[in-house]
Amino acid sequence: MKYLDEFSDPDLAKKLLDQIRGATSQRWSIMEVCGGQTHSIIRHGIDQLLPDEIEMIHGPGCPVCVTPLEVIDKALEIAAQPGVIFCSFGDMLRVPGSERDLFRVKSEGGDVRVVYSPLDALTIARQNPDRQVVFFGIGFETTAPANAMTVYQAKRLGIENFSLLVSHVLVPPAIAAIMESPKCRVQGFLAAGHVCSVMGTEEYPPLADKYGVPMVVTGFEPLDILEGIRRTVTQLEDGRHQLENAYPRAVRAEGNPAAKTMLTDVFEVTDRAWRGIGVIPDSGWRLSERYRAYDAEHRFAVTDLHTAESSICRSGEVLQGLIKPHECAAFGKQCTPRNPLGATMVSSEGACAAYYLYRRLDLPAEVAHA
Repeated sequence: MKYLDEFSDPDLAKKLLDQIRGATSQRWSIMEVCGGQTHSIIRHGIDQLLPDEIEMIHGPGCPVCVTPLEVIDKALEIAAQPGVIFCSFGDMLRVPGSERDLFRVKSEGGDVRVVYSPLDALTIARQNPDRQVVFFGIGFETTAPANAMTVYQAKRLGIENFSLLVSHVLVPPAIAAIMESPKCRVQGFLAAGHVCSVMGTEEYPPLADKYGVPMVVTGFEPLDILEGIRRTVTQLEDGRHQLENAYPRAVRAEGNPAAKTMLTDVFEVTDRAWRGIGVIPDSGWRLSERYRAYDAEHRFAVTDLHTAESSICRSGEVLQGLIKPHECAAFGKQCTPRNPLGATMVSSEGACAAYYLYRRLDLPAEVAHA
């Protein structure tokens, strides 16, 4: 299949669903790691078409959602400083900090700009040599190479008024943390295809062996996801736990060697806090010593800023797959896309946003009409 529409073909989807039903003999719980997969599942009603025995659990793979509150507050503090141009992708501007968001900082006079690439921020730095330009570098392994390249370029070109506020997290340690939770119900994983297109698949077979769970690298279109589920169910029914690549048009076992080389040069592994989850050891990147001068946390002295999460927002449990979004008492009431308590309600990949957007009629009346 060469064209995108073919990955939404209803006849092929029906055949895959029939195969999944035919293969399913007991209850299975499968986690899709990526928030993009979550939105595709909810948007197309895939979870409603599956046999009742199969439950899809929504994972922590939304980069905006897992950016911790203290990092958001650091971004807000930096962005509010005079002489700073703070650059970010648009989906971060409405993510709530402790008391405000980047839109509020902008309305109060801060120079906050939406860019479409970190290299755009570097261009702004070259055009404004008398001002400090900061790019908000968040996300998983997918977005990290472009951020690494930008810092590399800044150093190579001697652009000293550019820095990166880093909040990069890694998928494999998160999978390990989920499996080691005493409340874990996950029996198989749909691995994030875009992450694997960068990093390859070598980190996943050891996880599959250690925790006895099948892992299937999966794309984001309806047929991609159904094929991933079919392969996962087949492994579960057969008692196998292997890595399979169901996304070969984008993912090779070795990943992208050039991107990985750049990542190794610019970043080093560190412990990272995940919003609503806590610190996961060796689950993120920070700038390596060679590039530490471009670290915005150190440049603006915000390394010791600490915050407390909302007492009523249950986004951490949503991100761990412990509850569905509408099981949070604040969902659709105190927490809406217009007035979010957590990033899962505003991110384009957030599970709460997906449920709010696509599932209003499926919720209890008092929630749906709130």
